Formats: sequence, C-alpha cells, structure tokens
Amino acid sequence: QAQLVESGGGLVQPGGSLRLSCTASGFTLDYYAIGWFRQAPGKEREGVSCLSTTDGSTYYADSVQGRFTISRDTSENTFYLQMDNLEADDTAVYYCAREHIALTTVQAMCTMTSVASDWGQGTQVTVSS
Repeated sequence: QAQLVESGGGLVQPGGSLRLSCTASGFTLDYYAIGWFRQAPGKEREGVSCLSTTDGSTYYADSVQGRFTISRDTSENTFYLQMDNLEADDTAVYYCAREHIALTTVQAMCTMTSVASDWGQGTQVTVSS
C-alpha cells in the first residue's frame, strides 16, 4: 500500500531552521510530482514547494522563496523541505503529497491543492519565541 509519512516538525524560534522529511513506502518516487503544503488555523491549505522527480524542476510559493529548499534522496526514497529563517507566519501543519508527473506539472500541483491524489498525515511546525 502506497504511503507517505512526514516527520521533523516541532517548535522553533523565529529565525531558526527545521528540516521536514517525507518518506515514501509501497512505491518509488520516480515519475512523480512531489510537494509540500501547509495549513494554518482558520486558513486554506496552500502549496509551499513542489518538485518533479523526472526533470528536477521546482516551484516555490512567493512567501517561502529564498528561505525554503525542497530536495530528494533517491536512495532513501525520501524528500525533504529545508526551512531556514523561519517566521511566525510559517506556523502550520505541513503535509507532503504526490501526483504522477504525467497528470500534472509542479506549478499546477502547488497552486491547486486539489491536484495531488496522495497525502501524508501532516506534521506540526510552530514558530514562536
């Protein structure tokens, strides 16, 4: 059974860093658009960053451009979100997701949260002093 499991969330002070991990099981990440999304209390889920495992193209939301980096470790069948210079507005539950690359682009997947078909359970990130 295909599954995505996030880890790495927690409490961090403003300006700090966290690295989220999303480990895939039951399938390999080849030929997928993979991405990170977040949902803050009272707000809609939004795309943060997405990556194509076929050509390496990436997409970042304007709010995280230059601070967050998405990457993939093929040997671990895992992808990551490195979050630096965190701000209070980054506080949210973060989810990883996937969709077959034949069915979407990284930009479409990240800008339309209805595109991704498989999701992890989420991990809480809290940025507070």
